[in-house]
Amino acid sequence: MNIRVAEEESAQEIHIPAEIDWEMLDKSKFFFLGAALFSGVSATLYPVVLIKTRQQVAQAQLSGIRTAFSTVKHEGLRALYRGFGTSLMGTIPARALYMAALEVTKSNVGSATINFGVPEPTAAAIANAAAGLTAAMAAQLVWTPVDVVSQRLMVQGTHPSCSSPRRYANGIDAFRKIVRTDGPKGLYRGFGISILTYAPSNAVWWASYSVAQRLVWGGIGCYILKKNDGSNEIRPDTKTVMVVQGVSAAMAGGVSALITMPLDTIKTRLQVLDGEENGRRGPTVGQTVRNLIKEGGWLACYRGLGPRWASMSMSATTMITTYEFLKRLSAKNQQSLL
Repeated sequence: MNIRVAEEESAQEIHIPAEIDWEMLDKSKFFFLGAALFSGVSATLYPVVLIKTRQQVAQAQLSGIRTAFSTVKHEGLRALYRGFGTSLMGTIPARALYMAALEVTKSNVGSATINFGVPEPTAAAIANAAAGLTAAMAAQLVWTPVDVVSQRLMVQGTHPSCSSPRRYANGIDAFRKIVRTDGPKGLYRGFGISILTYAPSNAVWWASYSVAQRLVWGGIGCYILKKNDGSNEIRPDTKTVMVVQGVSAAMAGGVSALITMPLDTIKTRLQVLDGEENGRRGPTVGQTVRNLIKEGGWLACYRGLGPRWASMSMSATTMITTYEFLKRLSAKNQQSLL
């Protein structure tokens, strides 16, 4: 994809690396390297996700820093990775399903929209939005049960400040007890609202990312072209490309976090809190919203916004640079990318 920057006295053009679509990838290499790379990303960001989850289910408003210090002080550093093993086991197949759905949808929708005569920038935004929506829905089939179990492990602890007492020995124990108490449907508690949270969030993120890239490249392009008066073609180096992708991803991640935060808080509470007050039934969406408002007004729906904003921005930046790097490593013909 070439980004053109209009200038009165110049027809210079910035050439950035070509988009790598599904057909250009070595699939076995793509999934193997993807599992390794994204496992590392998940391990790096997991403590932030744990802190965000604890904030969302707490009965009182606590800052992210205070929650982190309290967790480490009373439970040790290992508590920041409580439930990580379970999360990782689910991340690998969920991420594989996500990447496959993303690339197939993006490639097909992109080609179809261009064939209908839609301008390339608009077609790219539409294809990215459709791909994000489809990928999120596909991944939730695997991810929701893992999310339910790992979040139960995240919020339990031996200190009274934890929202849940220590009742699960590990992920397998939690899985068995949830199925025994609520049946298989207990593993899919919050599935509907997970779709409502992640599907639009992914659609917004990928569309925003496409638009943000063009905005950032436009700004950088004007700057680069003014510094290079000799050549009509400018090819940014890999470092510049990665910086632009990272900045664009962070912008898109921040927007998505702000828009979907209330839904994420409701989803987390539905998946984590037991239904002891309602017999054997889990809390409903309405009950969860009423409890949140009773505890702290509508702002209670934004508990954990700081860690989630940071997590989504860092995750988006890390994910997209890793993802683009992965696609280049997995491309069948490396020479065509130059």
